[in-house]
Amino acid sequence: MHKSVSQNSASEMLYPSIGPFDQRVITVPGGHQIYMEQCGNPRGVPVVVLHGGPGGGCSPAMRRFFDPEVYRVVLFDQRGCGRSKPTASVTNNTTWDLVADIELIRETLKIDKWMVFGGSWGATLSLIYAQAHPDYVMHLILRGVFLMTKPELDWFYGGGAADFWPDEWARFTHLIPKEERGDMIAAYHKRLFGDNIDEQVLFARAWASWESSLAVLDPGEHRGVSPAEYARAFSRLENHYFINNGFLSEDQAILKNMNKIEHIPGVIVQGRYDMICPPARAHALAQLWPAGKLEIVPTAGHALSEPGVTAKLVAAMDALRD
Repeated sequence: MHKSVSQNSASEMLYPSIGPFDQRVITVPGGHQIYMEQCGNPRGVPVVVLHGGPGGGCSPAMRRFFDPEVYRVVLFDQRGCGRSKPTASVTNNTTWDLVADIELIRETLKIDKWMVFGGSWGATLSLIYAQAHPDYVMHLILRGVFLMTKPELDWFYGGGAADFWPDEWARFTHLIPKEERGDMIAAYHKRLFGDNIDEQVLFARAWASWESSLAVLDPGEHRGVSPAEYARAFSRLENHYFINNGFLSEDQAILKNMNKIEHIPGVIVQGRYDMICPPARAHALAQLWPAGKLEIVPTAGHALSEPGVTAKLVAAMDALRD
């Protein structure tokens, strides 16, 4: 099946969403139950999809970047989000727990090597997983690169992006007393992990709204409100990871360990006007990755759904299929 990516509509660029041929819940250490599914060709080229957030969860739309006749697509909801349980739990929920979960899924499915496809936090996790287990990764496909560094967090939660989106920043900050606004991650942490569930949901929706408003180049005039359970899981998990610096020590920083995966081929698809994960980090990554190719999309923001980003990702997967 061939799919052209030169069409105008983003939805027309994608493959049909084929339902899973395998759905299961996997028990992992630490009291978590992980939802996992497989779709496409059971004998196809294996590719694992790592969603963003942390806390974003997978959706059927994520299946649509892959030719179902060619790829065996593995999707799962990371600890604490989506259909995994317990919802919004940060207990035993670290980057290294997630890396172990990915390995457990690979071993459970008896996959020798697979492609790793991830965007935003999913790109972070893809790189960290590949650096921990380079022998099991045959290709990396990344979007909207986030390297889990302090300058990136300072940009988004310390006022950098606010220079471009002052109205949305005002909505994000107005819930926090002025004396606490010097550290928005800490201020939101205090409230997202307080004892009052209603307050958690209020601040969770504000946290999620700040990010979703900046995800696309043209957000339009309509502002949706995230469902309470989704917002709470997404915001608590993101905040938990960010206040702990991604659970990465200085020696575990992604750019310091690129020598471990410099031989693995890959592609980075990056929106030129990505306000959440600006292109500087993608460029820095590409400079240290001889086998990686950086593709800048001229008029695109951060989201997977941006038409130019969609086109580049489908084209990348189709090129690997041929």
